[in-house]
Amino acid sequence: MPTLSIFFGIIIKMYREVNSRHNLPHIHAEYQEFEAVISLDGEVLSGELPSKKMKLVQAWLEIHNEDLKANWKLLYEGKEYFKIDPLR
Repeated sequence: MPTLSIFFGIIIKMYREVNSRHNLPHIHAEYQEFEAVISLDGEVLSGELPSKKMKLVQAWLEIHNEDLKANWKLLYEGKEYFKIDPLR
């Protein structure tokens, strides 16, 4: 699964899931033993993260929304993705 970014211990991944229950564009955010699937609009589709980490992820989603949409399109077309800057 392609890793797009890592910040504050949070790993952000995105990959094309054929016949998945999450058909809309989304990311997978992992932090320690937690994992959440989050739409590019910031809606939690499944799982959970600690609230402070979720706020960081949602801020990152808002800042990098266009890059995320571009990566989703690339991955959907079977093309190479690009890394996205972390929060600093």
